[in-house]
Amino acid sequence: MGTSPPRGVHEGYTNRRSVIISRTPVRVSLCGGGTDLEAFWGEDPNGGAVTSMAISRYIYVTANRRFDNQIRLSYSKTEIVDHVDDLQHAIVQEALKMTGISKGIEITTIADIPSRGTGLGSSSALAVGLLHALHVYEGRWTDAAELASSACELEIERLGEPIGMQDQYAAAFGGINTIHFQNDGTVVVEPVRIDAATQLRISNEFTLVYTGLTRSANSVLEEQKKRTVDEIPRLQKMRDQAFEVRKHLEKGDLSAIGSLLNDAWNLKRALAPNITNQEIDDLYESLLSLGATGGKLLGAGGGGFILIHGNEGMRTRIHSAYPSMKMLSLDVDASGSRMIHTNRRLEST
Repeated sequence: MGTSPPRGVHEGYTNRRSVIISRTPVRVSLCGGGTDLEAFWGEDPNGGAVTSMAISRYIYVTANRRFDNQIRLSYSKTEIVDHVDDLQHAIVQEALKMTGISKGIEITTIADIPSRGTGLGSSSALAVGLLHALHVYEGRWTDAAELASSACELEIERLGEPIGMQDQYAAAFGGINTIHFQNDGTVVVEPVRIDAATQLRISNEFTLVYTGLTRSANSVLEEQKKRTVDEIPRLQKMRDQAFEVRKHLEKGDLSAIGSLLNDAWNLKRALAPNITNQEIDDLYESLLSLGATGGKLLGAGGGGFILIHGNEGMRTRIHSAYPSMKMLSLDVDASGSRMIHTNRRLEST
């Protein structure tokens, strides 16, 4: 006798009933940002380097089998379509194509922070977390290097975004790393080792201050790419700062990092005219007057978060001066992109 399907289930049934949930951190770039653009590392024989930190603020992606063959996508809006090509969300559309999924799936994205314009690499974190969830949905295991490389392919090659490669690797690997972008296109991730006491001090002494301004990174980065050839000496100094900040982290010399961030900001703001504006400059100067030893605007520029260093009383002074200003402590995520819910049996790709 043949084996009958479970009671109440008939021909064409599927076992895919579990929801897949990935969790992927955003990042704070300490020093070296801008040297992860191919316009720089592809031309400089020593390549580029960024020291960055994945933080405990996350992008969550859920994937689940739909009862019908439609695709349902929920983010700041909801899309229900019959075909992948009908999706408006470019990253999701391309990720589905890359993973070979064409129908019958429901995807939801949730973010701890605004999904765009924060300077924390949230778009790339979404790309990494989405690819991670979709591979697991299909029963495939991928490591951090594969996820990061695939996310770079998705955003830079397939979608033509004028961005660098640091965000994808920071999101996939987690922790604090110096990421080397070598002249031949290979990427080497070198973890920065710090003790528990230094990690606690990082949380207490570094603060993310939200400017309340958001912007698209693309216009800033397009202008920066155009100016890269003329800014090679400045970018080389910024790359060297990635190694300098690494040494300070390993020594636990956090005050020196504050001063270094200030130097990095002065170099960065000269790369393109739209990186900063009077409102950002005024806020930064005010934060210094309230006790910050130094800091920088994160990401491409034009808005988002400012990272500053100062003693524990600095946050109280900032809150008194700006009661409605949103601030976050700098808490390190050590795990990178990971699955927080699945019962799928995975196979190595």
